[in-house]
Amino acid sequence: MAALISLRGVSKIYDRATQPALDGIDLDIEAGKITAIIGPSGCGKSTLLNLIGGLDRPTRGEIVVDDVRVDRLDETGSARFRRSAVGYVFQFFHLLDDLSVAGNVAVAAQLAGSSPAEADARAQELLGQLGLAAKAGAYPATLSGGERQRVAIARAIVNRPTVLLADEPTGALDRRNGDSALALLEDLNRHGQTIVLVTHDEALAERQAHRIVHLVDGRLAGDRFARAAA
Repeated sequence: MAALISLRGVSKIYDRATQPALDGIDLDIEAGKITAIIGPSGCGKSTLLNLIGGLDRPTRGEIVVDDVRVDRLDETGSARFRRSAVGYVFQFFHLLDDLSVAGNVAVAAQLAGSSPAEADARAQELLGQLGLAAKAGAYPATLSGGERQRVAIARAIVNRPTVLLADEPTGALDRRNGDSALALLEDLNRHGQTIVLVTHDEALAERQAHRIVHLVDGRLAGDRFARAAA
């Protein structure tokens, strides 16, 4: 099967850095799987995620996501790519405090070109599916950590992205809410969502991922299958 995500010779060197954040990465990621990127702090995990999602550009190398040469996109093209093809789930949620729960989800759809009515309908649909219908009019500050992460996941998938990128999605949650968020990601994957999950927690990767890619000092240090596909 052809790779959904393909990296060839990808390196990233930040200004004034003494060594590359990523150094010559060659990696193919298959559609429909959960791929975990693991490694110690500072090994390049988040940098890799940002390059795949078009939030940053490589110093060298090629990045293809769903037949799009992400490394060649200009700023406008990168923004369009992120809105339509990529969903992000972050450790600290990044919800907009002055928008309601429904507004936080709907705004992502509107930025991608949906009408306000279409965006609101899609937001309400997702909030219902995620058990948050009663919280649609609430504001993020009134929610628990687990509820905020579910809102963040709803926002990430509102535009039906090709790939969902999750950067330490349970890092700000207690064990119960973290397990709930991971169960939600696993359910999305069972319905076909491709997920790239960054974590420093190898046990979590073993439980959740089909494949584990290990980074050390910006280089691939391991790549193996973790479990059978769901």
